[in-house]
Amino acid sequence: MKRFTILFLFLSLAACQATPAAPASPWWNNTVFYEIFVRSFYDSNGDGIGDLNGVTQKLDYLKDLGVTGLWLMPIFPSPSYHGYDVTDYYSVNPQYGTLDDLKRLLAEAHKRGIRVILDLPLNHTSSQHPWFVDANAGPQSKYRDWYVWSPTDLGYLNPSNGPAWNPGKTGFYFSIFSAQMPDLNYRNPAVTAEMEKMARFWLVDTGVDGFRIDAAKHLIEEGQKQENTASTHAWYKGFYQAYKLDKPDAFAIGEAFNADAFLASTYTGDQLDMMFDFELASGFVNSTNGGANSAVDSALIFAKKSLPTWQFGSFLTNHDQNRVMSALYGDVDKAKVAATLLLTSPGTPFIYYGEEIGMTGEKPDPAIRRPMQWTGGSNAGFTTGTPWEPLGTDGPQVSISAESADPTSLLSHYRHLLALRNAHSALRTGDLSLVSTGNPAVYAALRYDKGEAILVIVNLTKTPVSNYSLDLPDAVLQNGTHPLTDLFAGQSIPALSVTSGKFSAFKPLDSLPAYGTLILQIQP
Repeated sequence: MKRFTILFLFLSLAACQATPAAPASPWWNNTVFYEIFVRSFYDSNGDGIGDLNGVTQKLDYLKDLGVTGLWLMPIFPSPSYHGYDVTDYYSVNPQYGTLDDLKRLLAEAHKRGIRVILDLPLNHTSSQHPWFVDANAGPQSKYRDWYVWSPTDLGYLNPSNGPAWNPGKTGFYFSIFSAQMPDLNYRNPAVTAEMEKMARFWLVDTGVDGFRIDAAKHLIEEGQKQENTASTHAWYKGFYQAYKLDKPDAFAIGEAFNADAFLASTYTGDQLDMMFDFELASGFVNSTNGGANSAVDSALIFAKKSLPTWQFGSFLTNHDQNRVMSALYGDVDKAKVAATLLLTSPGTPFIYYGEEIGMTGEKPDPAIRRPMQWTGGSNAGFTTGTPWEPLGTDGPQVSISAESADPTSLLSHYRHLLALRNAHSALRTGDLSLVSTGNPAVYAALRYDKGEAILVIVNLTKTPVSNYSLDLPDAVLQNGTHPLTDLFAGQSIPALSVTSGKFSAFKPLDSLPAYGTLILQIQP
């Protein structure tokens, strides 16, 4: 079945009458990020573990994909495979390489117009961190107050219903996640000063472009209230001022699992630059799976109400969730639809490595963080050694080498969508107006800024749809009759008539193909 994407371009500055001139956007608003688990991306030395030099070697692939930002999952020394329990905030995990390797990666990424942010677990350290080892020795330790202690087990649970208080050598220490991850005490000014110093080291001395803040909502507890406390918000206000003073264009995005746009809005602007919108991510996946526009429409309406400037991170799934291809039951057509929704919607999009080729994976966590599938050959081209984790069972057809030359592949679909997003400001930073379709199987939205307008229409189902009609309720377009040019198939499309800045009863095709879209350019 032939697939399309619908794109309407208004090239006149008067195309969007209701949109005032906007200030220049910060770089992250014009960026598409790619999330990399370094251990699983590419092994450059044959030890079975991905490394920083491996990422550097694959930068041209990422540039060709259309990626303009990288999020590296934790690269600090750690006793765990995932790295979220840090033992040294000033070093690189020796399994991944050296600080010089990271600097080389940064230099090569920047040459290609790709920014790099580091995953920063601020909430806790490893129980093997020298600070905690010293603190656990007894109340006399100079690091004792760097963690949260009680002489007795206070008895309450963490949000995962595990014990919040764990026995130390003398007393009980608090941890929101596990006994191996003791929480830092951010009521202690020395801890704050150390973390601001650490952020300065990576931003200024090393040259990274920002951070993804892990578990942002858990930083400071207030008794048994363990999420989104007033103390946490207050701390981030100081941290924001510190990292902006160090590097004014530094970017920080926070993760609060299951956060919606309203919760994201409570952190955005004076504490962190953005938060991830989990509700919108669910909307993308649920509308794709259900073949109905209600989930994505509702999430976008809610997001526009809470964050009308669209300052949030968008995604499909991440390293803590079943891979999106598994969530979509292995359906490549649905994966293309989900990608279209993500990459034509507002927000700063994040793509999880392997998502663009349809890698599958379901929890436990190592199974959703398996090695990247570069080829159909031995070890999927990830390593010449023994992979740290067995590869998935997707088969050789789910690989970059197999999909690169296929114009109908999921990888080609991602490349095309990213090229469109990178080429058109309306898709990156424009506003959004939902378009009524008269049929829940059809999603439509207008993206627009002062220079152009782009209409995205998607058939969310496996069945062609003829019973639909498009109505734009918001007066944002230039009046007149506009010839349309199909940028993909060259087929004849009727002109679009705009009256009072709106259009109604518009039907570009008698029947929208299954899982289909169109790309049309409006001539002035």
